[in-house]
Amino acid sequence: YEELAWPRAFAALYRRHGVWLAAVLALALSAFLVLALALNGTLWREAAGGNFYAVFPHGVMVSIFGPVFLYALLALAVGARRFWRHCIGQPMAAAAAGPAAADVLRLKNLDGGHGEGCPNEDDRPSRARRRLHQVTLYGFLLCFASTAVATLYHYGFGWQAPYAFLSVPVLLGTAGGIGLLIGPAGLYWLARRRDPQLSDPAQAPLDTGLMLLLLLTSATGLALLAGRATPAMPLLLAVHLGCVLAFFLTMPYGKFAHAVYRSAALLAWAAERRQPNRLRVGGE
Repeated sequence: YEELAWPRAFAALYRRHGVWLAAVLALALSAFLVLALALNGTLWREAAGGNFYAVFPHGVMVSIFGPVFLYALLALAVGARRFWRHCIGQPMAAAAAGPAAADVLRLKNLDGGHGEGCPNEDDRPSRARRRLHQVTLYGFLLCFASTAVATLYHYGFGWQAPYAFLSVPVLLGTAGGIGLLIGPAGLYWLARRRDPQLSDPAQAPLDTGLMLLLLLTSATGLALLAGRATPAMPLLLAVHLGCVLAFFLTMPYGKFAHAVYRSAALLAWAAERRQPNRLRVGGE
C-alpha cells in the first residue's frame, strides 16, 4: 500500500504506526468536535425528536464530511490506477465485471483453494475467517446503503432526518453497525490466536488500525442511536462523527485499501479467464 498510495508519506507513517495513528486521529477529531460544542454551550442538551441537525446543521456536516470523503475517494482512485498500471497492465474488460463482482461479494478466494477455509491456530482449515470477513463486508455495505437511502430521502423526497427507528435508513444502519461489531471483533480474536508463522507481522498495524476504527465507528453509532432522545445526544454525536472522520482519512492507507486492490485483481483474473486459450499442446 505504501508504494501505491497517495500521498506516500502518510501511507508510510500509517504502515508503521497504524493502530496508534488511528486511535489518535479518532480521539483528536472527537475532542475537537466536543470542544466546539462545549464552547457553543450545546454539549449537553436534549434536541427535539433527536434532531442531529439541531446540533450540527446539515450544511456544516456536508462542508466537513464532503471534502474528507472526496479526498479519500481520490486517494483510493490514485492507488487503484497505480496498481492497475504497474501490477496488471492490461485493458479493463467490462464483460468481466459481473463475474468479478460475484467473486468479491462471495469472498470466494478466502475458501483456502479447496473450499474448506484457511488454517488459523493450527493446520486444520476453518471457514471462520471467511465468515467473519463476510459479516464485516456486508456490515459495511449495509451502512453504506443506509447513508445512500438517507441521502435519497433528504435530497430526492425532502424528508428530513431524524428518521423513525423502523425506517429503512435506521434499520439498514443498525444491521450494518451490528455486523461491524461482530466481524472486526471476531477477526481480532482470531488474529490473536493465529499461528504467527501464518501471518506477516508488518501487516499487524494495518489490520489492527482498521479493526479499531470499524469497532469505534459502529459502537459509537449504535450508542448514538440508543441515546439520540437524551441530553447526551450532542456528546455522542460529536464522538461518533470524530470516529467517522478518522475512518475516512485512513481509508486509502490502511487495510481497507486492500478491498480496492483485491477487487481490481479479481477483475483482471475474470478478464483473463474470458480470453481464448492460446496454449497448444501436441496436435491441438
